[in-house]
Amino acid sequence: MIMAGAEPFLLPGGTRGVLLLHGFTGSPSEMRLYGEFLQKRGYTVLAPRLAGHGTSLKDMERFTADDWLRSALDGYELLRGTVSEISVAGLSMGGLLALWLASVKPLAKVVSLSAPIFIREARNLDLLPPREEARGKFLPKVPKTMPVPPAYRVSYRATPLLAIHELLDVIERGKAALPAVRAALCVVQSQRDHTVEPESARYIIEHAGSADKRLVWLRHSGHRVTIDSEREIVFRKTAEFLDGGLATEE
Repeated sequence: MIMAGAEPFLLPGGTRGVLLLHGFTGSPSEMRLYGEFLQKRGYTVLAPRLAGHGTSLKDMERFTADDWLRSALDGYELLRGTVSEISVAGLSMGGLLALWLASVKPLAKVVSLSAPIFIREARNLDLLPPREEARGKFLPKVPKTMPVPPAYRVSYRATPLLAIHELLDVIERGKAALPAVRAALCVVQSQRDHTVEPESARYIIEHAGSADKRLVWLRHSGHRVTIDSEREIVFRKTAEFLDGGLATEE
């Protein structure tokens, strides 16, 4: 059963489409405000629910990196039938999925938000039990106050340790895909991200094969930039990029 508020959504608009991919253990709800902003700019927006997300922790344990890549592909194919061109924007793990998708499908533009190439406190990964011992073990999350109503931040309250292994696989696939990315790319990263090392953004910019690459820094947000204090900046600048008007930033 899908958690209330974690459902996928489609916001009809014009002939240009944007596929929105949410983050690890999150749900489409964290992309809803962003999607509504883009719809007002004339875009048709689709936000699928990644496999194993928005249901139960036990359910999430059943799915792998391959399943999450297929979720992104399925979203692309669904949107392709309704619009003339597709761009993709992803948050956190969704940003990695967006980069990977750009390496295998023709996309107009790519927006990567808080994508984790390097994880803060990576030394803690040394404490991660091997796959064969991780099933049924969950790491509680530290509750964080966010400046949006609960309906826009529906997510799991713990992380399956088995799923962390799959996340690490997605990171490696995202890194490997970067040279094959050709679409125009906008990378957004907060300097105060508590989950991702900000250097991840520069790695993506330096290794992506795109000729057109933009980097936007945030100064006050945490990790989930689509629902944090600078979300309006994120919405506006990335919409300018999708429209073709954002200047290169450092």
